[in-house]
Amino acid sequence: MAFAVIAVFCALFLLGLPVAVAVAIPAIIYILANDFPLQMIAQRMTYALDSFPLVAIPVFIFVGNLMNQSGITAAIYRFTDTLVGRVPGGVAQVNVVGSLIFSGMSGAALADVGGIGKIEVKAMTERGHSPAYAGALTCCSAIVGPIFPPSIPLIVYGAVTGVSIIQLFLAGIVPALLFVAMLMVAVGVIAIRHRHPRADHWPSPARLARDLLPALPALLTPVLMVAGMLLGFFTPTEAASVTAFYAIAISFLFYGGLTGRQFLHTCFETIKSTGAILLIVSAASMFGWILAVEQVPQTFARTLLGLSTDPMVLLLLANLILLVAGMFLDSTTATLLVVPILAPPLHMAGIDPVHLGIVVVFNLMIGLVTPPLGLALFLITDIAKTSMRSVLSAMIPLYIPLIITLVLLTYVPQVSLWIPMMVR
Repeated sequence: MAFAVIAVFCALFLLGLPVAVAVAIPAIIYILANDFPLQMIAQRMTYALDSFPLVAIPVFIFVGNLMNQSGITAAIYRFTDTLVGRVPGGVAQVNVVGSLIFSGMSGAALADVGGIGKIEVKAMTERGHSPAYAGALTCCSAIVGPIFPPSIPLIVYGAVTGVSIIQLFLAGIVPALLFVAMLMVAVGVIAIRHRHPRADHWPSPARLARDLLPALPALLTPVLMVAGMLLGFFTPTEAASVTAFYAIAISFLFYGGLTGRQFLHTCFETIKSTGAILLIVSAASMFGWILAVEQVPQTFARTLLGLSTDPMVLLLLANLILLVAGMFLDSTTATLLVVPILAPPLHMAGIDPVHLGIVVVFNLMIGLVTPPLGLALFLITDIAKTSMRSVLSAMIPLYIPLIITLVLLTYVPQVSLWIPMMVR
């Protein structure tokens, strides 16, 4: 029965049905075919949403939308332009560092692409870069958003596996910085080879201070959030609300505030995004319950451990599975469907669940920029007004830092576990 449920899901998905519908239909058929009470459908879907950590998701989505509407994004970009505009690559390096700073408030890759990405693409094209390269780099740099805290995919992973979300947030700091460094090196090499423009001179201390001051309240956001969690002032879920309150406060105190129309637009976009995510969460939870009833995770664990008990080999297999899943599914759906099956054998082999969380999320983020269904690619082609083929062609050298970072995160667990181990 489990294989039939999975086969129906795959068939519906390939036919083009929305993911939530493709997941829900075979699950409902299974429940009805096995004479379970009809109310079981509503109970399983409701139970999935009765999770305190999931409350953080709509709040962080709200924060990302609020930044785009209030002018915080523009202040971040101006400071980043001043800071690294002279580095080889110029405005392309601004794109990378700007995404890192923006990620400290948004927690989502697509929020980065849709928010600061519009500014980044416009600035790069105005300074002579092709729309395809501007779009490709924007997609690639946006991956740092779900790794650096706060991170919506890490919240979902923590809710699924029961792993501490604070530990996951801390584990994402060094990997995010590592990836940014790798990407900046790649952008620098590309810039030198193609003689890309950059700023004429390094900024003076006075100019750097002048552009830092407007951006400073936004730059302090991740510091406030992480410090508050470590000191025990609030949980990760409560941190989302604190961050939202802080973002509203600084938008009025330092960035001119929001009009009523802007605030309503922020709320409306948050409701749309939240509704889509939570519908997938509830449908995928029902699907996952069926797989558990049919003992698919146990069977998969025995099969995987039968192939090898070497953690290095199992991590290689996990990477292959996650990369394929990320190519076809959004990160939330992939986490809810794949992680409950994949995590048990890896935990049994001695792989730290916090380390695994970073590997899982980074794999799925690579899927966002990988055909055939990379969501970031579809979004950026609309923003950059260019073709998918052009963006993919420009992406080819940028996959190198992605793969190198993935290998390091997979086989050097200390990269992820260094900070969590320090504060345990």
